Amino acid sequence: MSQPAFSSSSSTGHALSATQLAAAPPEAILDGLDEEQRLAASTLKGPLCILAGAGTGKTRAITHRIAYGVRAGVYDPHRLLAVTFTARAAAEMRSRLSALGAPGVQARTFHAAALRQLQYFWPVAIGGTMPQILDHKVRLLAEAARRLHITTDRAALRDLASEIEWAKVSTLTPESYLEVATAEGAGRPAPGGVDHRTFAKLYQSYEDVKLDKHLIDFEDVLLLNVGILEDDERVAAQVRQQYRHFVVDEYQDVSPLQQRMLDLWLGGREEICVVGDAAQTIYSFTGATPDYLLGFKRRHPEANLVKLVRDYRSTPEVVKLANSLLADRTRESVKLTDPAPWPEPLQLISQRERGPVPKLIQHADDDTEAGWIASEIKALQEQGVPLSEVAILYRTNGQSQAFEQSLATAGISYQLRGSERFFSRREVREALAALRTSSLVDDAGDAVSKSVRDILSSHGYSAKAPEATGAVRERWESMAALVALADQLSTEREDFTMRSFISELEERSAAQHAPTVEGVTLASLHSAKGLEWEAVFLAGLSEGLMPITFAKTQKEVDEERRLFYVGITRARKFLFLSSGASRHTGGRGRRTPSRFLRPLRKEMGIEEPGRKIIASGGPSPNASGRKKKASTCSTCGKVLTNGTEVKRRRCESCPARYDEALFEKLRAWRSDYAKELEVPAFVIFTDATLEVIAERRPTSDEALLKVPGIGERKLEKHGERLREILHEI
Repeated sequence: MSQPAFSSSSSTGHALSATQLAAAPPEAILDGLDEEQRLAASTLKGPLCILAGAGTGKTRAITHRIAYGVRAGVYDPHRLLAVTFTARAAAEMRSRLSALGAPGVQARTFHAAALRQLQYFWPVAIGGTMPQILDHKVRLLAEAARRLHITTDRAALRDLASEIEWAKVSTLTPESYLEVATAEGAGRPAPGGVDHRTFAKLYQSYEDVKLDKHLIDFEDVLLLNVGILEDDERVAAQVRQQYRHFVVDEYQDVSPLQQRMLDLWLGGREEICVVGDAAQTIYSFTGATPDYLLGFKRRHPEANLVKLVRDYRSTPEVVKLANSLLADRTRESVKLTDPAPWPEPLQLISQRERGPVPKLIQHADDDTEAGWIASEIKALQEQGVPLSEVAILYRTNGQSQAFEQSLATAGISYQLRGSERFFSRREVREALAALRTSSLVDDAGDAVSKSVRDILSSHGYSAKAPEATGAVRERWESMAALVALADQLSTEREDFTMRSFISELEERSAAQHAPTVEGVTLASLHSAKGLEWEAVFLAGLSEGLMPITFAKTQKEVDEERRLFYVGITRARKFLFLSSGASRHTGGRGRRTPSRFLRPLRKEMGIEEPGRKIIASGGPSPNASGRKKKASTCSTCGKVLTNGTEVKRRRCESCPARYDEALFEKLRAWRSDYAKELEVPAFVIFTDATLEVIAERRPTSDEALLKVPGIGERKLEKHGERLREILHEI
């Protein structure tokens, strides 16, 4: 089925407005659904399991099911709870339900629902003041480690915090953790550089510190709520009286603790609908398991099962590669001696017209790969693909720097997913304040879009994008995103007013559901889950990165395959698969392409690459210097080939020429500044760049721009703060 450009809508007809739906019979809500979606949406009595492949319209199916049930009188909207895993997904579901005429339904994350119940029942079930919720575990873990005289660094503390989170959602106490982790065949690595027994003591010490300080953490919200529901029948009865029907999205990602709470909510009843896809289970490190999805029919023998396999998102060429990747694991499982459980995957069937053949290429090195990606993005732009519809996805966050540099050099704007949040940006906060205090808040209809433009024109918005880059362009992109959202909502919603627009923005701000920003998205594969773009670049597809080095067991490798599958299925039309044979320019090219590419090459009729890798795909913006004189060490004169050494202008073995005290002060400043922006420290400046700053002590913008790693964009974004710290020291 043909779909309009830049749309993954799975509708097979035109949607009715909320007013039209209210006047039409309940069955009108089912109009436009395909056969399987309609079956799922019209099955109102539970238990129901919907196996939904990527791009098959699962959210559409479950929101129409809820709305149909409300209109048909089967569901009381105030007694149905839809549970999701992210605040963004919950906000999206509430928005869709409101448009379908079912605005009273609650859609919340597991944690939001549990916290709401915990706050309500705490005075009755426990008494006293409810403890404050801890934002981050690291500080308390450091204190717990000191009590035990254990020496740890910040990186180790983060690993230990993740292990505590895994233990808690797996319903393991310090005692039971030790028993499980050390059991024969458990194969769970010891976290944070300590053995399992020491970790169990540290886990207990952390719990003691929390108790002493009257604090609870994120996982305690679920644990305490479960405890109250298990221990107090009155509370459990009240919750079950409040909620009669449940819908759980992304059910493949539930943890044992979340399932335990869900069972307590149900209390033996079977009015539950779950939707998920085992092939998209990529969060097992957080305790997520597809076992509950795969075993749903076993635990609920009377359950109805519906499979959604019509893919409305991706072209047949993209879907074929995704199917091939999963089918290859199915073939492999016959040969494995100890395969992890691998269910028969859903075979997606694309409903879109044919599209371009995906590109699969190996480059000489990472710089060449990054430059090729930038040139391909330029070509997509010329074809009319908006930058907001392009994403570069990678396995680890540390891979982003090469792509940031190549895009900046090519003059292509981008946004790092996971960096400063949209609604936390200063210009966005100022814009929201201006909208709230405007005299135009009573405007309605088409006037809203014009009013938003008028108000934001004094905050950096103009009809034409500025030619400038850096902060000016970023401010304009933020304003343009707000204007575009106003335009979209004014066409989608009847009785749209400035007040309702402000309410929408406030709700989105609370859920961190940002509007689209014009710029290429850089994101890890994990953070890309649930998103989609017209064009997707899957980069760094070499052994050691995909699958990642520490994926040792078959179960871990299987999850890496699913992660790659999620990456492929983010693309609607254009898909690019690439890797670099060497990390650095001039390297020996020892990397081999990912094993997951073999079935894809076979499907595409491409031969395995030979030993000799030729740089291809056009000139790299990062590689222009290779035509010039080779870089040499400023101390010993040796030719430099390592990218970091080139930036530092010295060999790793040669003594530093910079002021080490100044360097450490700059590192401390960068760390504090990174926390303020909520971004990784290297995103601001790398250590190599700070070393050059400490050596040269630049005092002007001209001098700063001569420092490797500081371009126009970074100077505009961070220059003022950098000059302040340089002036102070």
